[in-house]
This record gives sequence, C-alpha cells and structure tokens, in this order.
Amino acid sequence: MRLILALLLPAATTCFILGLTLPLIELERFYFLTDRPALLALVSGLWRDGETLLAVVVGLFSIAFPAVKILALHVAAVAGRSGIGHALMHALGKWSMMDVMLVALVVFAAKTSGLASAITLPGLWFYAAATLTTALAAAILARSR
Repeated sequence: MRLILALLLPAATTCFILGLTLPLIELERFYFLTDRPALLALVSGLWRDGETLLAVVVGLFSIAFPAVKILALHVAAVAGRSGIGHALMHALGKWSMMDVMLVALVVFAAKTSGLASAITLPGLWFYAAATLTTALAAAILARSR
C-alpha cells in the first residue's frame, strides 16, 4: 500500500497543478470569439471584474480546499494517525467532491446559455484526475491505518 501511495500522491499533486494552469474549457461565442480560460484565470478574472464573493467561493472550493486536502494527505502519509494531516484529511473529507461539482456547474452553465458552445480541454481532465487520485489515496490511507 505504501508503494501505491508513493505513486498516487505525486500524481495527484501534478494533476492538480496542471488542472489549475491548463485551459479547462474552450468557449466559442458568435463563431469568432474564442476563450480558453484556466481555473486560476477564471478566479482572477472574477476578482478583477468586481465579483469578489464569487471569486472567493470559487477559489476556496476549487483551489484552496483541494490544495489543503492534498497537503494533508502528504502529511498523513508521513506522520500517520497522530499527525495533523490525518485530522485535516478527515475534516476535508466532507468537501471532497465540492470542487469537481463547482467546475462542472461552470461548464454546464456555459453549454446551456445558448450564447456559447463549450468544449472540455485537458485542464478539466487533469483536474478530475487530481480529484480521483486524491480520493483514492485518502481511501487507501484510511484503510491502512
């Protein structure tokens, strides 16, 4: 199990970073305007446009919570049950799918608006892979203790 964790945790971290920085979706509006935003660009764009509350909510659930959960998994894998990583991992377990749901809602809203067509790009797939590998690593870590 330690070998699987040793493979899953770096993979989750790498996929998460790529999911934040690579374009998530391609939005085509009016056949000639194309946007390919990454998650970090979406949050910073919301912040710049004065949508502070929305930027904070998206940033918390899509960037901060998953990052803390991955960090907690790394700490828990090293420190075991007695460390703060295990407590953080347990507390964040309730929020584990919230990040994916939030990104899915953004894609759904873009596709159903009628003004834009949306195509998923590698950033979304890396983000989903990060979520799945994080959940798998958390399950393996919880069973091995």
